[in-house]
Amino acid sequence: MNIIFVTLGDLLDLGENSMYPDLLRCFRDHGHNVHVICPRERRYKLQTQKTKEHGIEVLRVKTGNITKTNIIEKGITTLLIGRQYKAAINKFFKRIKFDLLLYSTPPITIANTIRYLKTRDNAFSYLMLKDIFPQNALDIGILKKSGWKGILAQYFLHKEKQLYLISDYVGCMSQANVVYLHQNHSYLESKRIEVCPNTITPSNISGIDKILLREKFKLPQNKIIFICSGNFGKPQDVDFIITILNNNKAKSDRHFVICGSGTDFYKIRAYLSNSVNLTVMNSVKKEELNALLDSCDIGLLFLDHRFTIPNFPSRILDYMNHNMPILAATDQNTDIGATLIGGGFGWWCESRDVNEYQRILDAICSNPLEIEEKKMNSKIYLMNHYDTRVAFERIINAYSVGKNSHYNR
Repeated sequence: MNIIFVTLGDLLDLGENSMYPDLLRCFRDHGHNVHVICPRERRYKLQTQKTKEHGIEVLRVKTGNITKTNIIEKGITTLLIGRQYKAAINKFFKRIKFDLLLYSTPPITIANTIRYLKTRDNAFSYLMLKDIFPQNALDIGILKKSGWKGILAQYFLHKEKQLYLISDYVGCMSQANVVYLHQNHSYLESKRIEVCPNTITPSNISGIDKILLREKFKLPQNKIIFICSGNFGKPQDVDFIITILNNNKAKSDRHFVICGSGTDFYKIRAYLSNSVNLTVMNSVKKEELNALLDSCDIGLLFLDHRFTIPNFPSRILDYMNHNMPILAATDQNTDIGATLIGGGFGWWCESRDVNEYQRILDAICSNPLEIEEKKMNSKIYLMNHYDTRVAFERIINAYSVGKNSHYNR
């Protein structure tokens, strides 16, 4: 069948080992015709273009800047992108009748694009819910319930409902997300909400020379190394991260690596001079990040304790794919802690309990055998629960059931 994936992600390399490229190639490998529409931000100074990459038709649409820009341009770009996508679809994909529409949040402002394609082609629509917006922004104060931010919040709440209603199925990252939708969006039929987790194709990593890798990144050889990679913004509560780093700056048996970017990354840069057991790096390319992950022992995950929505960040996939257990400090509403502990591949505490976090860190560093055990469990759990085939089969099954049951509206 003909499939289109609508996204605001760059997807610069559809051959890389990560969530969406792996899933799209899986559909391709099962004989489906896969198409992608994604942005080409203004700063690249390139026009809209259609190419074929790894056997997938990719339409890169010239848009404003979404990343590495100010909030005003990002907001305007996000609001306009639906119209720009529709125009590009009519020009480049006019003769293609799509059977399956795949899309993810963020953003929610693509609702009109999805409605247009769904109506035009009588297509089946599947939302991969990766972000519950705008509630997440309300939780941490980016949006408010009053004032001009309140007006924005109401607009986004309206768009969110539109997107949910136009979706034949909503695939959630975890069971806690399913429960959240049932409780807070009761207008949705329960049979159209299911778990469709973040997934990746497990890589066969072997022959790793940790000594050489640590030399490459100038990391200590005789310490337990914790790494936190990815985005560092309001959701990650960077102030809590700095408190943890500060509490451990005199500990000689551990080292911390922070690699990434984001609106609050500057705070970690500013703190760097206060610590001798901390390495800070800007975002690196995927190949370099893979090598960096292989040189470390434990992945770190942080989420602000104020969240009422059950986040389940996809960055844990990279940690697990590199045989790392995970230490997570999050809010109480996500079920990521229960997953880590239940699966035997991690530790968890609430992200405002500094003392408990410190207790766990000290316990980890005093028990290297437990680290090795959880390393093995991490990769096993990934292969059993978060392999790309899991998401692929859920979506294909939903398509079959939905079409046969006339859910396609």
